[in-house]
Amino acid sequence: MFQVLAVSATMGQVLSEEKPAPISHEELVKELANAFAEKCFTSLELYSLKHVFKSLAHHEQRVGYLKEGTIVKYLGVPDILGVSPVLFQMASYIAAFPFLEDAPAVLGLEQMVIVITLLTDRYRRVLGRGAADITKLLFKSLAVYDRKFSKPAVEGHSGSTNAREQVRSDGQGLDDDELILAAFHALGHVSPGKQQNTSATHGALIPGDNFRKLIMLLLLVAPLDGQDSLDSDPDRVTGARLQSLRTAAESILAAFLDVEQNPGIEYHRFSKVMAGCLPFLFQGLTPLFEHFLFSKELDFHKGKDGTSRSPTMPREPRQPLLHDTGSIMNASILSQMSFFIPGSLLFRRLRLLYAGDEDGFSMGSFEAKVFNWKAPTILLVSGTRLLDESDHHSNGSMSGFWASLPPRRFSRGSSGEAERLTFGVYVPEPWKLTHRECFGGEEAILFQLEPIHDVFRASSLNKNYVSFTRPSASTSHAGVSFGCPPPKPSQAYRRSGMIPLGPVSLMLDGSFEFGCFTHDYASKGGAFQTSMIREYDFQERIEIESVEVWGCGGDEEANHQAERWAWEAREAEARRRINLGTGDIDADRALLEMAGLVGSNRSGGSMA
Repeated sequence: MFQVLAVSATMGQVLSEEKPAPISHEELVKELANAFAEKCFTSLELYSLKHVFKSLAHHEQRVGYLKEGTIVKYLGVPDILGVSPVLFQMASYIAAFPFLEDAPAVLGLEQMVIVITLLTDRYRRVLGRGAADITKLLFKSLAVYDRKFSKPAVEGHSGSTNAREQVRSDGQGLDDDELILAAFHALGHVSPGKQQNTSATHGALIPGDNFRKLIMLLLLVAPLDGQDSLDSDPDRVTGARLQSLRTAAESILAAFLDVEQNPGIEYHRFSKVMAGCLPFLFQGLTPLFEHFLFSKELDFHKGKDGTSRSPTMPREPRQPLLHDTGSIMNASILSQMSFFIPGSLLFRRLRLLYAGDEDGFSMGSFEAKVFNWKAPTILLVSGTRLLDESDHHSNGSMSGFWASLPPRRFSRGSSGEAERLTFGVYVPEPWKLTHRECFGGEEAILFQLEPIHDVFRASSLNKNYVSFTRPSASTSHAGVSFGCPPPKPSQAYRRSGMIPLGPVSLMLDGSFEFGCFTHDYASKGGAFQTSMIREYDFQERIEIESVEVWGCGGDEEANHQAERWAWEAREAEARRRINLGTGDIDADRALLEMAGLVGSNRSGGSMA
């Protein structure tokens, strides 16, 4: 603001203006931290944060601060992940907000308030509901500066002994950060304009190895809440469970870059993949950093009777993360799916309805196990990539499958030979038989989990979302398909002998032996949109090894399914006891109606 002193020009006086002393970075950071503390935390959370900070802080010249080792130990981050330096770099960079040119910042109490506010998405209470998200800030906090891909080095950085240095400029495409402008506006200050050190930096990259380690941590923290501890399940980072964590991380990393061709992830690619395939990737940082708001020595959690629970009283038992186990589904796959499907639908909410390994690879078994679930479901299918038809002439069923598909026009979707492929579909509606129209709805999601993470959301171009087709005289092909046209009751359709494939589609044959995923990028999609990260045509043909269907829901849905099964069992037993088989269809039906099993006299109430 300016003070303007005006005096009459006739008296020879002139306008003059006087500027107040500019506010220092330190003062503005303190002001921002105070605003965050006042509006983004409860008094109890602030008390706990101060208590935790005081118990953990190291001191130097009467200044308290947190070290890397102290932070990761308090959060329970497993050493085997090797992610501690990456996490500390991120926090130290964000702590300098809004003066990012000052990074890395010392993690004092005020800086920790800023870090926790930003990483737990509380900042909108101060910066406004319409404030930009922190995608750009996250990228900058993880990025390094690679001289090989840049213009001349930024002044003041030439003395570095490393080829790569932490980015201290906005970088290409990172200028005029809306989040920073919102911070100055919220505090009633004029933005100082572009920050210092804003030379173009084409080499702003997140190193692939660093990001792989961070992804593994994000997979671990995805199911946590504010009072869950990372070290409560140490077996999660050992043996086969650690390997599944690494496999999921590799698939997600493959969506961002080809590690054999690129040294790191550029901002454009980072923001594109985040928006299209991994919108909830960093949500697990909220419960992780909220640990600072729950002192381990102070437990203010209230029991159901309204009394304060002492630190020695156990917490109420919780549902397991997964009620059942499968050959495809595990904790890492569950976390991976939570990066694009809300975790509230997944964690402690999934029940195994059908597993081909146990229930048999047949559509009849699938129908019996799945159709009574009156809530959303998730289908997972995994298998081995089929390479060339000429390699499999000895296998009659495989040759028949190849013959039923249109000639291959597209290459494979990823490099590699006989590798494992995993696809899935989120089906928001209950399953039913398909006659002339498909089901599913615009909330359906088709996705790939391995060897690359990709998501194909529903579109409105057509409604061929999900099809379940039994073998019959009116169709030559039975099976389950997603994004494919429904069967047509016509002679020409049956004579063609070809399975109609949608532009972006997944189909499983009626025996669940083989499957085919098609991505016709040039078509711009059908029932499902084309990939945002693979802008080319490809097709994957699969020899199926496992098929699973998981029900999304709780006890209410499970009880409803059990009641339906019990009712069907009673109906089947009643039918078995009736001596039919006279050959007179009308007479048999009349007998069933008299027994109240079919027609207007059918028993079972709402179960009919």
